[in-house]
Amino acid sequence: MAKPDPKRGFYSATRQVGILTLIPVVLAVSPIVGYFIGHLLDRWLGTDPYLMIVFIILGFVAGGREVANLVRRATEEEKDSDGGNPPRDGT
Repeated sequence: MAKPDPKRGFYSATRQVGILTLIPVVLAVSPIVGYFIGHLLDRWLGTDPYLMIVFIILGFVAGGREVANLVRRATEEEKDSDGGNPPRDGT
């Protein structure tokens, strides 16, 4: 039976931390981007504040979808690094 590579586990854990660290950034940035896009369109089209509200909501939705994708990716990488097997009892 082959021994697990400790470097692979370290890199996998580091990558997972990096992916999960993006969650607060995505949740903060996506509605801010929506605000600026909506604000610029409102000024250009004279529809103040309707497009800003719509794009903020779209930013929250896009941020939520991206968080779901990040969590799914982190879960898949954790499963791949474990080989999909449950932990053993030391036997």
